[in-house]
Amino acid sequence: MTITNDQRSTPTAPPLPPRRGRIGLVVAGSLAAGLALAVAAVVGPAAGASEHVVTGSVLLSFAAGWALLAGWSTRRTDQPQRWAVVPAATMGAAGAGVMVFAPTGGAAGWLWAPATAALAAWIVVRSRRDLRSRSRPLVVYPVCAALALGAIGGLYETVREARVTTTDAAPGRLIDVGGRRLHIDCTGTGRPTVVLEPGLGEPSTAMAWIARGVAPGTRVCVYDRAGRGWSDDAPEPQDGTAIATDLHTLLAGAGEPGPFVLAGHSAGGIYALEFARRYPTDVAGVVLVDSMHPEQYTRIPSWPAFYQSFRRATGVFPLLARFGVGRIAAQVTYTDLPQPELDQQRALVATPRSYRSLRDEFSQLRTAMGQAAGLTSLGYRPLVVLTAAEGTQDGWAAAQDDLAHLSSNVSHRTTAGATHASFAESRDSAPVVDAIADVVRAVRTGAPLAG
Repeated sequence: MTITNDQRSTPTAPPLPPRRGRIGLVVAGSLAAGLALAVAAVVGPAAGASEHVVTGSVLLSFAAGWALLAGWSTRRTDQPQRWAVVPAATMGAAGAGVMVFAPTGGAAGWLWAPATAALAAWIVVRSRRDLRSRSRPLVVYPVCAALALGAIGGLYETVREARVTTTDAAPGRLIDVGGRRLHIDCTGTGRPTVVLEPGLGEPSTAMAWIARGVAPGTRVCVYDRAGRGWSDDAPEPQDGTAIATDLHTLLAGAGEPGPFVLAGHSAGGIYALEFARRYPTDVAGVVLVDSMHPEQYTRIPSWPAFYQSFRRATGVFPLLARFGVGRIAAQVTYTDLPQPELDQQRALVATPRSYRSLRDEFSQLRTAMGQAAGLTSLGYRPLVVLTAAEGTQDGWAAAQDDLAHLSSNVSHRTTAGATHASFAESRDSAPVVDAIADVVRAVRTGAPLAG
Protein backbone atom coordinates (compact mmCIF):
# COMPACT_ATOMS: atom_id res chain seq x y z
CA MET A 1 0.00 0.00 0.00
CA THR A 2 1.35 3.34 -0.98
CA ILE A 3 1.04 6.29 1.36
CA THR A 4 0.68 9.62 -0.37
CA ASN A 5 2.04 12.94 0.88
CA ASP A 6 -1.44 14.01 1.83
CA GLN A 7 -1.80 10.95 4.00
CA ARG A 8 1.60 11.19 5.67
CA SER A 9 1.31 12.52 9.30
CA THR A 10 3.19 15.73 10.13
CA PRO A 11 4.39 16.31 13.71
CA THR A 12 2.95 19.47 15.29
CA ALA A 13 4.36 21.75 18.06
CA PRO A 14 2.60 21.60 21.42
CA PRO A 15 0.10 24.43 21.93
CA LEU A 16 1.30 27.55 23.79
CA PRO A 17 -0.16 27.99 27.26
CA PRO A 18 -2.81 30.69 27.41
CA ARG A 19 -1.58 34.10 28.56
CA ARG A 20 -2.58 34.81 32.13
CA GLY A 21 -4.03 38.14 33.12
CA ARG A 22 -3.60 41.54 31.51
CA ILE A 23 -0.41 43.08 32.81
CA GLY A 24 -1.33 46.53 31.54
CA LEU A 25 -4.41 46.66 33.72
CA VAL A 26 -2.44 45.31 36.66
CA VAL A 27 0.20 48.04 36.33
CA ALA A 28 -2.29 50.86 35.88
CA GLY A 29 -4.62 49.58 38.58
CA SER A 30 -1.87 49.05 41.16
CA LEU A 31 -0.28 52.47 40.77
CA ALA A 32 -3.67 54.16 40.57
CA ALA A 33 -4.63 52.42 43.82
CA GLY A 34 -1.52 53.85 45.51
CA LEU A 35 -2.42 57.34 44.31
CA ALA A 36 -6.02 56.92 45.44
CA LEU A 37 -4.86 55.81 48.89
CA ALA A 38 -2.60 58.88 49.14
CA VAL A 39 -5.43 61.25 48.21
CA ALA A 40 -7.80 59.52 50.62
CA ALA A 41 -5.26 59.86 53.45
CA VAL A 42 -4.65 63.56 52.75
CA VAL A 43 -8.34 64.47 52.67
CA GLY A 44 -9.28 61.98 55.35
CA PRO A 45 -7.45 60.89 58.51
CA ALA A 46 -4.30 62.95 57.79
CA ALA A 47 -6.19 66.12 56.76
CA GLY A 48 -4.62 69.18 58.37
CA ALA A 49 -2.09 67.07 60.27
CA SER A 50 1.56 67.93 60.85
CA GLU A 51 3.93 67.70 57.92
CA HIS A 52 5.53 64.43 58.98
CA VAL A 53 2.14 62.75 59.32
CA VAL A 54 0.97 63.90 55.86
CA THR A 55 4.29 63.03 54.20
CA GLY A 56 4.49 59.64 55.89
CA SER A 57 0.91 58.82 54.92
CA VAL A 58 1.57 59.67 51.27
CA LEU A 59 4.76 57.59 51.14
CA LEU A 60 3.09 54.59 52.77
CA SER A 61 0.21 54.85 50.30
CA PHE A 62 2.56 54.89 47.32
CA ALA A 63 4.45 51.96 48.84
CA ALA A 64 1.20 50.02 48.97
CA GLY A 65 0.66 50.66 45.25
CA TRP A 66 4.10 49.28 44.32
CA ALA A 67 3.61 46.29 46.64
CA LEU A 68 0.27 45.60 44.98
CA LEU A 69 1.99 45.63 41.58
CA ALA A 70 4.60 43.09 42.72
CA GLY A 71 2.05 40.74 44.28
CA TRP A 72 -0.76 41.05 41.76
CA SER A 73 1.49 40.67 38.70
CA THR A 74 3.10 37.55 40.17
CA ARG A 75 -0.19 35.85 41.03
CA ARG A 76 -2.36 36.96 38.12
CA THR A 77 -0.11 37.39 35.07
CA ASP A 78 2.71 35.68 33.22
CA GLN A 79 4.88 38.81 33.63
CA PRO A 80 5.77 38.96 37.32
CA GLN A 81 7.16 42.38 38.27
CA ARG A 82 8.99 41.33 41.40
CA TRP A 83 11.30 44.34 41.11
CA ALA A 84 8.38 46.49 42.34
CA VAL A 85 9.18 45.21 45.82
CA VAL A 86 12.18 47.59 45.87
CA PRO A 87 10.22 50.88 45.47
CA ALA A 88 7.59 49.45 47.80
CA ALA A 89 10.16 48.72 50.51
CA THR A 90 12.03 51.99 49.95
CA MET A 91 8.95 54.19 50.16
CA GLY A 92 7.50 52.16 52.99
CA ALA A 93 10.66 52.47 55.08
CA ALA A 94 10.91 56.19 54.29
CA GLY A 95 7.26 56.75 55.20
CA ALA A 96 7.58 54.90 58.48
CA GLY A 97 10.79 56.77 59.30
CA VAL A 98 9.20 60.14 58.61
CA MET A 99 6.18 59.26 60.74
CA VAL A 100 8.34 58.16 63.68
CA PHE A 101 11.25 60.60 63.60
CA ALA A 102 9.47 63.65 62.10
CA PRO A 103 12.47 65.20 60.32
CA THR A 104 11.82 68.84 59.41
CA GLY A 105 15.26 70.21 58.55
CA GLY A 106 15.99 71.25 54.98
CA ALA A 107 19.25 69.26 55.16
CA ALA A 108 17.23 66.09 54.52
CA GLY A 109 16.76 67.37 50.97
CA TRP A 110 20.41 66.64 50.27
CA LEU A 111 19.58 62.95 50.82
CA TRP A 112 16.05 62.27 49.68
CA ALA A 113 16.18 64.21 46.40
CA PRO A 114 19.16 62.28 44.90
CA ALA A 115 17.78 59.04 46.33
CA THR A 116 14.45 59.67 44.62
CA ALA A 117 16.16 60.39 41.30
CA ALA A 118 18.20 57.19 41.61
CA LEU A 119 15.07 55.16 42.40
CA ALA A 120 13.29 56.58 39.34
CA ALA A 121 16.23 55.62 37.09
CA TRP A 122 16.33 52.12 38.59
CA ILE A 123 12.63 51.59 37.96
CA VAL A 124 13.08 52.61 34.30
CA VAL A 125 15.90 50.09 33.83
CA ARG A 126 14.07 47.21 35.50
CA SER A 127 10.74 47.86 33.80
CA ARG A 128 12.46 47.95 30.38
CA ARG A 129 13.80 44.48 31.08
CA ASP A 130 10.76 42.83 32.65
CA LEU A 131 7.64 44.66 31.48
CA ARG A 132 6.48 43.97 27.91
CA SER A 133 3.40 46.14 27.74
CA ARG A 134 2.26 49.54 26.57
CA SER A 135 1.70 50.32 30.23
CA ARG A 136 5.46 50.81 30.51
CA PRO A 137 5.60 54.02 28.40
CA LEU A 138 2.05 55.05 29.27
CA VAL A 139 2.09 54.52 33.05
CA VAL A 140 5.47 53.58 34.52
CA TYR A 141 7.56 56.11 32.61
CA PRO A 142 5.30 59.08 33.52
CA VAL A 143 5.47 58.00 37.18
CA CYS A 144 9.26 57.92 36.96
CA ALA A 145 9.28 61.31 35.25
CA ALA A 146 7.19 62.70 38.12
CA LEU A 147 9.65 61.23 40.64
CA ALA A 148 12.60 62.75 38.78
CA LEU A 149 10.89 66.13 38.50
CA GLY A 150 10.11 66.03 42.22
CA ALA A 151 13.74 65.22 42.96
CA ILE A 152 14.91 68.19 40.89
CA GLY A 153 12.41 70.48 42.63
CA GLY A 154 13.44 69.13 46.02
CA LEU A 155 17.14 69.68 45.38
CA TYR A 156 16.45 73.20 44.07
CA GLU A 157 14.42 74.01 47.19
CA THR A 158 17.20 72.69 49.43
CA VAL A 159 19.79 74.84 47.66
CA ARG A 160 17.61 77.95 47.87
CA GLU A 161 16.95 77.42 51.58
CA ALA A 162 20.68 77.03 52.23
CA ARG A 163 21.40 80.27 50.38
CA VAL A 164 18.79 82.19 52.38
CA THR A 165 20.09 80.76 55.65
CA THR A 166 23.71 81.58 54.95
CA THR A 167 23.52 84.85 53.02
CA ASP A 168 20.47 86.81 54.16
CA ALA A 169 21.24 88.75 57.34
CA ALA A 170 18.20 89.64 59.40
CA PRO A 171 17.54 93.37 59.70
CA GLY A 172 17.22 94.54 63.28
CA ARG A 173 18.00 92.16 66.12
CA LEU A 174 17.43 88.62 67.37
CA ILE A 175 16.37 88.61 71.03
CA ASP A 176 16.38 85.60 73.34
CA VAL A 177 12.90 84.93 74.77
CA GLY A 178 13.78 81.84 76.78
CA GLY A 179 15.99 79.40 74.89
CA ARG A 180 14.97 80.62 71.44
CA ARG A 181 15.21 83.89 69.55
CA LEU A 182 12.63 86.21 68.02
CA HIS A 183 13.40 88.77 65.36
CA ILE A 184 12.50 92.45 65.87
CA ASP A 185 13.35 95.53 63.82
CA CYS A 186 12.62 99.00 65.23
CA THR A 187 13.08 102.31 63.41
CA GLY A 188 12.22 105.93 64.04
CA THR A 189 12.09 107.86 67.31
CA GLY A 190 9.40 109.15 69.63
CA ARG A 191 6.76 107.86 72.01
CA PRO A 192 4.56 105.89 72.05
CA THR A 193 6.20 103.04 70.15
CA VAL A 194 4.01 101.37 67.55
CA VAL A 195 4.15 97.56 67.29
CA LEU A 196 2.92 96.02 64.04
CA GLU A 197 1.29 92.56 64.02
CA PRO A 198 1.30 90.95 60.54
CA GLY A 199 -1.60 88.88 59.29
CA LEU A 200 -2.03 85.12 59.18
CA GLY A 201 1.15 83.37 58.08
CA GLU A 202 2.97 86.61 57.24
CA PRO A 203 6.49 87.62 58.25
CA SER A 204 7.47 91.12 59.33
CA THR A 205 8.40 92.08 55.76
CA ALA A 206 4.69 92.13 54.85
CA MET A 207 4.35 95.35 56.88
CA ALA A 208 7.14 97.17 55.01
CA TRP A 209 5.06 100.01 53.57
CA ILE A 210 3.30 100.64 56.88
CA ALA A 211 6.55 100.65 58.87
CA ARG A 212 8.12 103.09 56.43
CA GLY A 213 5.14 105.39 56.64
CA VAL A 214 4.97 105.39 60.45
CA ALA A 215 8.72 105.75 61.20
CA PRO A 216 8.99 109.51 60.41
CA GLY A 217 6.39 110.26 63.10
CA THR A 218 7.29 107.93 65.95
CA ARG A 219 9.17 104.74 66.77
CA VAL A 220 7.79 101.62 65.09
CA CYS A 221 8.70 97.95 65.55
CA VAL A 222 7.98 95.02 63.29
CA TYR A 223 8.65 91.48 64.45
CA ASP A 224 8.33 87.86 63.38
CA ARG A 225 6.21 85.48 65.39
CA ALA A 226 7.83 82.14 66.26
CA GLY A 227 8.55 80.01 63.21
CA ARG A 228 8.11 82.98 60.90
CA GLY A 229 10.69 85.03 59.04
CA TRP A 230 13.97 85.16 60.95
CA SER A 231 12.52 84.01 64.29
CA ASP A 232 13.25 80.57 65.71
CA ASP A 233 10.58 77.89 65.83
CA ALA A 234 8.44 77.38 68.90
CA PRO A 235 8.51 73.90 70.46
CA GLU A 236 4.81 73.45 69.68
CA PRO A 237 1.97 75.34 67.93
CA GLN A 238 1.17 78.59 69.75
CA ASP A 239 -2.21 79.96 70.74
CA GLY A 240 -2.93 83.65 71.22
CA THR A 241 -1.75 83.69 74.83
CA ALA A 242 1.61 82.17 73.89
CA ILE A 243 2.04 84.71 71.08
CA ALA A 244 1.18 87.62 73.38
CA THR A 245 3.59 86.31 76.01
CA ASP A 246 6.34 86.01 73.41
CA LEU A 247 5.78 89.59 72.27
CA HIS A 248 5.79 90.93 75.82
CA THR A 249 9.08 89.13 76.55
CA LEU A 250 10.55 90.28 73.23
CA LEU A 251 9.78 93.96 73.80
CA ALA A 252 11.24 93.83 77.30
CA GLY A 253 14.36 92.04 76.09
CA ALA A 254 14.79 94.55 73.27
CA GLY A 255 14.58 97.43 75.76
CA GLU A 256 11.51 98.96 74.11
CA PRO A 257 9.47 100.82 76.76
CA GLY A 258 5.69 100.87 76.74
CA PRO A 259 2.90 101.54 76.73
CA PHE A 260 2.57 100.67 73.04
CA VAL A 261 0.20 101.32 70.20
CA LEU A 262 -0.63 97.94 68.67
CA ALA A 263 -1.62 97.72 65.00
CA GLY A 264 -2.77 94.29 63.83
CA HIS A 265 -3.83 93.24 60.36
CA SER A 266 -6.29 90.35 59.90
CA ALA A 267 -5.30 87.62 62.38
CA GLY A 268 -2.77 90.08 63.76
CA GLY A 269 -5.74 91.97 65.19
CA ILE A 270 -6.65 88.91 67.27
CA TYR A 271 -3.15 88.83 68.73
CA ALA A 272 -3.24 92.57 69.42
CA LEU A 273 -6.49 92.14 71.36
CA GLU A 274 -5.07 89.23 73.33
CA PHE A 275 -1.98 91.27 74.20
CA ALA A 276 -4.26 94.08 75.40
CA ARG A 277 -6.23 91.60 77.50
CA ARG A 278 -3.16 90.14 79.17
CA TYR A 279 -1.08 93.31 79.50
CA PRO A 280 -3.53 96.24 79.68
CA THR A 281 -1.06 98.65 81.27
CA ASP A 282 1.33 98.09 78.34
CA VAL A 283 -1.23 99.22 75.77
CA ALA A 284 -1.79 102.89 74.96
CA GLY A 285 -3.95 102.43 71.87
CA VAL A 286 -4.99 99.96 69.17
CA VAL A 287 -5.46 99.99 65.40
CA LEU A 288 -7.39 97.05 63.94
CA VAL A 289 -6.68 96.76 60.20
CA ASP A 290 -9.53 94.75 58.67
CA SER A 291 -9.12 92.51 61.68
CA MET A 292 -10.67 89.14 62.26
CA HIS A 293 -13.31 89.11 64.97
CA PRO A 294 -12.98 86.93 68.08
CA GLU A 295 -16.37 85.43 67.16
CA GLN A 296 -15.47 85.03 63.50
CA TYR A 297 -16.58 81.41 63.40
CA THR A 298 -20.17 82.27 64.26
CA ARG A 299 -20.49 85.82 62.92
CA ILE A 300 -19.27 85.16 59.35
CA PRO A 301 -21.57 82.58 57.68
CA SER A 302 -18.94 81.40 55.18
CA TRP A 303 -16.17 81.09 57.76
CA PRO A 304 -16.86 77.54 59.07
CA ALA A 305 -16.65 76.03 55.58
CA PHE A 306 -13.54 78.05 54.78
CA TYR A 307 -11.97 77.11 58.07
CA GLN A 308 -12.45 73.39 57.49
CA SER A 309 -11.20 73.42 53.89
CA PHE A 310 -8.21 75.65 54.61
CA ARG A 311 -7.28 73.62 57.69
CA ARG A 312 -7.08 70.53 55.49
CA ALA A 313 -5.07 72.37 52.84
CA THR A 314 -2.49 73.69 55.28
CA GLY A 315 -1.43 70.13 56.04
CA VAL A 316 -0.42 69.59 52.39
CA PHE A 317 1.33 72.96 51.86
CA PRO A 318 4.64 72.03 53.56
CA LEU A 319 4.90 68.84 51.50
CA LEU A 320 4.30 70.73 48.25
CA ALA A 321 6.85 73.35 49.27
CA ARG A 322 9.46 70.57 49.59
CA PHE A 323 9.27 70.28 45.80
CA GLY A 324 9.69 74.01 45.14
CA VAL A 325 6.00 74.75 44.57
CA GLY A 326 6.15 77.53 47.17
CA ARG A 327 8.85 79.28 45.13
CA ILE A 328 6.56 79.38 42.12
CA ALA A 329 3.63 80.72 44.14
CA ALA A 330 5.77 83.41 45.78
CA GLN A 331 6.93 84.80 42.44
CA VAL A 332 3.40 85.84 41.48
CA THR A 333 2.44 87.39 44.82
CA TYR A 334 3.52 90.36 46.95
CA THR A 335 4.34 92.25 43.76
CA ASP A 336 3.75 95.68 45.34
CA LEU A 337 6.14 95.45 48.31
CA PRO A 338 9.26 97.63 48.23
CA GLN A 339 12.80 96.36 47.93
CA PRO A 340 14.60 94.72 49.66
CA GLU A 341 11.52 93.51 51.55
CA LEU A 342 9.95 92.08 48.37
CA ASP A 343 12.82 89.66 47.75
CA GLN A 344 13.03 88.85 51.45
CA GLN A 345 9.30 88.17 51.64
CA ARG A 346 9.35 85.85 48.65
CA ALA A 347 12.34 83.94 50.01
CA LEU A 348 10.93 83.63 53.52
CA VAL A 349 7.35 82.55 52.72
CA ALA A 350 8.28 79.98 50.05
CA THR A 351 9.89 77.46 52.40
CA PRO A 352 8.38 74.32 53.93
CA ARG A 353 9.20 75.85 57.31
CA SER A 354 7.01 78.88 56.56
CA TYR A 355 4.11 76.72 55.40
CA ARG A 356 4.54 74.51 58.45
CA SER A 357 4.34 77.62 60.61
CA LEU A 358 1.18 78.69 58.77
CA ARG A 359 -0.34 75.29 59.40
CA ASP A 360 0.55 75.45 63.10
CA GLU A 361 -0.81 78.98 63.46
CA PHE A 362 -4.08 78.15 61.74
CA SER A 363 -4.52 75.04 63.88
CA GLN A 364 -4.60 77.29 66.97
CA LEU A 365 -6.57 80.19 65.49
CA ARG A 366 -9.95 79.28 66.97
CA THR A 367 -8.34 78.94 70.38
CA ALA A 368 -6.68 82.35 69.95
CA MET A 369 -10.03 83.86 68.99
CA GLY A 370 -11.65 82.45 72.10
CA GLN A 371 -8.89 83.92 74.25
CA ALA A 372 -9.16 87.36 72.62
CA ALA A 373 -12.91 87.30 73.21
CA GLY A 374 -12.08 87.77 76.90
CA LEU A 375 -11.25 91.40 76.15
CA THR A 376 -14.55 93.22 76.54
CA SER A 377 -13.34 96.83 76.73
CA LEU A 378 -10.31 99.02 76.07
CA GLY A 379 -11.85 101.75 78.18
CA TYR A 380 -10.98 105.17 76.78
CA ARG A 381 -7.83 103.99 74.99
CA PRO A 382 -7.96 105.30 71.40
CA LEU A 383 -9.07 102.67 68.89
CA VAL A 384 -9.29 102.94 65.11
CA VAL A 385 -11.09 100.16 63.25
CA LEU A 386 -10.15 100.15 59.55
CA THR A 387 -12.44 98.17 57.26
CA ALA A 388 -11.94 97.31 53.58
CA ALA A 389 -14.89 98.16 51.36
CA GLU A 390 -14.12 95.68 48.58
CA GLY A 391 -14.38 91.89 48.53
CA THR A 392 -15.92 91.56 51.97
CA GLN A 393 -17.79 88.50 53.18
CA ASP A 394 -21.36 88.50 54.43
CA GLY A 395 -21.33 89.54 58.07
CA TRP A 396 -17.90 91.16 57.89
CA ALA A 397 -19.15 94.75 58.12
CA ALA A 398 -21.32 93.94 61.15
CA ALA A 399 -18.38 92.22 62.85
CA GLN A 400 -16.23 95.29 62.23
CA ASP A 401 -18.95 97.48 63.75
CA ASP A 402 -18.89 95.28 66.81
CA LEU A 403 -15.11 95.68 67.19
CA ALA A 404 -15.63 99.43 67.26
CA HIS A 405 -17.58 99.04 70.51
CA LEU A 406 -14.45 97.95 72.38
CA SER A 407 -13.52 101.57 73.19
CA SER A 408 -15.35 104.74 74.09
CA ASN A 409 -12.70 106.69 72.13
CA VAL A 410 -13.10 105.13 68.70
CA SER A 411 -13.04 105.90 65.00
CA HIS A 412 -14.44 103.36 62.55
CA ARG A 413 -13.31 104.01 58.97
CA THR A 414 -14.36 102.09 55.86
CA THR A 415 -11.90 102.65 53.02
CA ALA A 416 -13.33 102.71 49.49
CA GLY A 417 -11.34 100.68 46.98
CA ALA A 418 -9.36 98.84 49.65
CA THR A 419 -9.30 95.04 49.94
CA HIS A 420 -8.31 92.88 52.87
CA ALA A 421 -4.86 92.24 51.39
CA SER A 422 -4.18 95.69 49.96
CA PHE A 423 -4.14 97.34 53.40
CA ALA A 424 -0.79 95.66 54.09
CA GLU A 425 0.66 94.83 50.68
CA SER A 426 -0.11 97.97 48.68
CA ARG A 427 2.23 100.92 48.37
CA ASP A 428 -0.87 103.03 49.02
CA SER A 429 -0.75 102.39 52.77
CA ALA A 430 -1.87 105.92 53.63
CA PRO A 431 -5.16 104.85 55.32
CA VAL A 432 -3.27 102.59 57.74
CA VAL A 433 -0.46 105.07 58.34
CA ASP A 434 -2.97 107.86 58.95
CA ALA A 435 -4.95 105.71 61.39
CA ILE A 436 -1.81 104.88 63.37
CA ALA A 437 -0.74 108.54 63.35
CA ASP A 438 -4.16 109.56 64.69
CA VAL A 439 -3.95 107.06 67.55
CA VAL A 440 -0.38 108.19 68.37
CA ARG A 441 -1.57 111.80 68.41
CA ALA A 442 -4.51 110.94 70.65
CA VAL A 443 -2.18 109.13 73.07
CA ARG A 444 0.18 112.13 73.18
CA THR A 445 -2.49 114.78 73.62
CA GLY A 446 -5.28 112.91 75.39
CA ALA A 447 -7.68 114.31 72.81
CA PRO A 448 -10.54 112.22 71.43
CA LEU A 449 -10.26 110.67 67.98
CA ALA A 450 -12.05 112.40 65.14
CA GLY A 451 -14.26 110.66 62.62
